[in-house]
Amino acid sequence: MTRLASFRLLAIIAAVALVEAMCRIGWIDRFTMQPPLQIGIDLWKLLLSGKHADAIGKTMGNAAIGFALAVSVGVVVAVAVHRRRLLRETLEPLFATYYAIPVLAFYPLLIILFGVGDGPKITIAFMLGVIAVIVNLLNGLDRVPPVLIKTARVVGMGRTQIVWRVTLPFSAPYLLTGVKFALAYSLIGIIGSEFIMSTDGMGFEISFAYNNFDNATMYPLILLILLISISLNFALGTLEKQILQRRGLR
Repeated sequence: MTRLASFRLLAIIAAVALVEAMCRIGWIDRFTMQPPLQIGIDLWKLLLSGKHADAIGKTMGNAAIGFALAVSVGVVVAVAVHRRRLLRETLEPLFATYYAIPVLAFYPLLIILFGVGDGPKITIAFMLGVIAVIVNLLNGLDRVPPVLIKTARVVGMGRTQIVWRVTLPFSAPYLLTGVKFALAYSLIGIIGSEFIMSTDGMGFEISFAYNNFDNATMYPLILLILLISISLNFALGTLEKQILQRRGLR
């Protein structure tokens, strides 16, 4: 473990210990929140019971679909828009202001279009994640040295081969940055949609537990979402560091 990673871990431990102490001495009453240690115990019991396994599977499955769509469509759009100057100049203002649009506000319209099933939730997850992939990949494609493309053409590579063998591999660190954002946004989109109007999923269960003062369910589910998000983000960050180290940039 690096020195920086050790400091980060210590900061997290210190923050959790502080909240634990505040709960134990009564600064945060048990009605509002149980101590973090108890939340961890409740999460372990919740997972062992399997009571919310379907809700967890539903949320993670929909988030995975929205994430996969965001990444795949984002890569295709970024590659298509790059080098097409007029199209890019037309779309870039939209990309720059996209996240000022409250995507969740479109939920009623999406229900009309896709019904009350998983379609609206997946669409919102996709809409939140796809632009992050496009913007970051365009940033990476702009940094591909022209000499690499010229060399690829000299050895007889076609446009598709250049994309898959030269420009996308070179842009991988930038793409992974977009992928990390898309992962977070996909989870936000799914869980936020489940809060608004749903009868299943982790967001619904958290909302239901909140309305019924069921802290033993609400906080463990929130903790589980945090653990999943942090773990996946850490895995992508590790992959990004490995790519940069191979290139001598770290």
